[in-house]
Amino acid sequence: MMKAVSFLLHFAFLFTFTQGRSIIPQPQPLRSFKLSNNQYAGSCSYTVSIKTSCSSPRYTRDQISIAFGDAYGNQVYAPRIDDPSSRAFESCSTDTFQISGPCAYQICYVYLYRNGYDGWKTQTVTIYGHYTKSVTFYYNSFIPNGIWYGFNHCNGGASAALSTSSM
Repeated sequence: MMKAVSFLLHFAFLFTFTQGRSIIPQPQPLRSFKLSNNQYAGSCSYTVSIKTSCSSPRYTRDQISIAFGDAYGNQVYAPRIDDPSSRAFESCSTDTFQISGPCAYQICYVYLYRNGYDGWKTQTVTIYGHYTKSVTFYYNSFIPNGIWYGFNHCNGGASAALSTSSM
């Protein structure tokens, strides 16, 4: 009985102080995008693993791009990772890409861009690099059409790389 009361009080505390907001970070739209100046200084290789949700359309012919980086302005950008002939991004599948770019410290942001009409629901994006620990971003959401959509856990550090110019 005492454990149940303690649990209910803990739950009430969390609900009151989170004001109904999710504790789990959710992906957010990024209205504009600007490539950083050192984007093409490709001297490091990254493995990017993208898991497509089982509730995604069976396949997508949409154009998919990715950008990720660290809090110091090191940004990796891949402008078309989709390839309909390779059956990439089918529902319930995981696709792995080798992407080159500048060497980054700990990856703290990732954004996906989708352009098309089929739709696509991403489950997770995991990024592995030689000089950085692997990191997984949990989307579990449909990627909106025509905007960059993702996460920035850099505490404002990536704001120089993700700026006010449109793609």
